[in-house]
Amino acid sequence: MMRPKRIQSVCGAVLLSLWLAGCGPERSSPVSQSSLRPSLSTPEGLAAYLRDLPTVKETAVWQNPYGPGIRITTKHYEVYTTLGDPLMLRQVPSFVESAYAAYEEQLPDSVEADQRFQTYLFGQRQEWEAFTRDFAGPQAEMYLRIQKGAYMLNGVCVAFNIGRTPTFSVLGHEGWHQFNHRFFVYRLPSWLDEGVATLFETCRYRQGRFVFEPQRNLNRLGSLKETMLAGRMIPLEQLIVLNPGQVLPELGGGEEAVIAFYAQVYALVRFLREEYYGYYLRKYHTLMAAGLRGNWPLSDIEAQVASDRELAMTVAWNRQVSPRLFAQYIDPDLGKIETEYRAFCEKITYPVRLKSVP
Repeated sequence: MMRPKRIQSVCGAVLLSLWLAGCGPERSSPVSQSSLRPSLSTPEGLAAYLRDLPTVKETAVWQNPYGPGIRITTKHYEVYTTLGDPLMLRQVPSFVESAYAAYEEQLPDSVEADQRFQTYLFGQRQEWEAFTRDFAGPQAEMYLRIQKGAYMLNGVCVAFNIGRTPTFSVLGHEGWHQFNHRFFVYRLPSWLDEGVATLFETCRYRQGRFVFEPQRNLNRLGSLKETMLAGRMIPLEQLIVLNPGQVLPELGGGEEAVIAFYAQVYALVRFLREEYYGYYLRKYHTLMAAGLRGNWPLSDIEAQVASDRELAMTVAWNRQVSPRLFAQYIDPDLGKIETEYRAFCEKITYPVRLKSVP
């Protein structure tokens, strides 16, 4: 698998506050202004501009065949980027570190990476496409079908800029897949993996860090309400055995079926975390802890598929393992859970106002 060649060089620091000071009302240093402003359009200038941020360990120019870029090193991440927006770039280090802290909150124990995660964030789609052809090899065509989003492959997250808010949304989502890919002994069933990932799609920047607010995810809430009003809710018994690749052939309905799947697993994970004053939250944490430590009651063959990330997660594995885990760790009475879950969906979507109802 081809990987981009990296050449690193460290640049001097230029603080944004100094740049802003040069733009003050007195305008006493026009030469200083003209020398600082163009620097932010070069990799050297951007690397210097970001270097003194609290979450940044190091910045360097990233020599690559895709576009002018820089490497940003934080405590847990190496971000390789061709993004040229200085203000958005300034928030990237804080975002990835805030996301890491939020991912850790899903676990019963803190974890520590022995090496940094790699994330590639491209400023242009064509750069992302060229990198994907080199990086993903035979799988590239599948990922190139993504219109607006990102993907995680072999523990590496790859995204391109689709605007500040949606870009951070997909980075938060795929970053969770990247996180559990490394730390969990067993891979998660699709409903759980994708449901948890949606918790990191909505955030707010506050006092230098990002706070994730899944209850404000209007994209998923609106889709859930539309699904309910249209009578397209996937029964829980079916929902917990599906993976996103199965949704279209199994359910039909085109893109609406995929939207319904993601909206419902978002609601299911929120239900387990929020409803009944922590009763299901304890069960949820037990399920997650056993997956993290490799303690699920699986056969030898099931455990091999669950633990070996080089093996594809088969449809059969998901169908066999997911209902058993749900019954053991959450509740064997799916009928009761279905009633409670649908009531929760009604509750969280009640305030949502749709522009149009199908």
